[in-house]
Amino acid sequence: MNVQNPAKRRGAAEVASDIRKAIEGDVYRPHDRLPSERILSETHGVSRGTIRDALMRLEREGLVEIRAGSGTYVTSNDDLSGQKIIADARPLELIDTRFALEPHICRLSVLHAQEADFERLAALIQKMEENAHDRRVFSEADTEFHLELARSTGNSLLIWIITQINDVRSQDQWARMRRVTLDEQIIRTYNTQHRLILDALRNRNPERAAMLMKDHLETARRSLTRAAET
Repeated sequence: MNVQNPAKRRGAAEVASDIRKAIEGDVYRPHDRLPSERILSETHGVSRGTIRDALMRLEREGLVEIRAGSGTYVTSNDDLSGQKIIADARPLELIDTRFALEPHICRLSVLHAQEADFERLAALIQKMEENAHDRRVFSEADTEFHLELARSTGNSLLIWIITQINDVRSQDQWARMRRVTLDEQIIRTYNTQHRLILDALRNRNPERAAMLMKDHLETARRSLTRAAET
């Protein structure tokens, strides 16, 4: 069975979202074996590495089971309430949830992060800066930046929660809002804010890092609010 997908979609999060919808819509049913990585790669117009990343996301959600040497199978868990919450979450709900978590994630990063963590964050910022003209590449690096920040805390529960938040960011309504709100000017603003957050983390200043994250999220909230009113 093929899952049709617009050619513009390239990231693992977007591919995972499409396969998730197919599972929820009974295109793939419990215990079904998904098509091979090669077929999924051709169907979605992405590399096999991207397919593997997408399937790993779905496995973390409990939607599929990857069996070495056999393939990827839809799990028998019929409780998709978590996936429904993800699918139905509004962009402003996402921002409110991030407000509740990410400033404190910054504080924990100050306590636990190593220089290697900061280097990974810096590399993602550089990627975002180099792609201010490309909304898709910027957005993927931005998503990874916030996940990497959570990883730097060493807190597995927080990492899992941020992964779920990132799945919300892959939903169609978020993608539509991103197209409306993301332009080169706002991307430059976000990049400046990311730099300031990283500087505060490296300087081991937890409250400044938390304050800067709040400023960053408030900028995103204002942008989303304006877009919703138009």
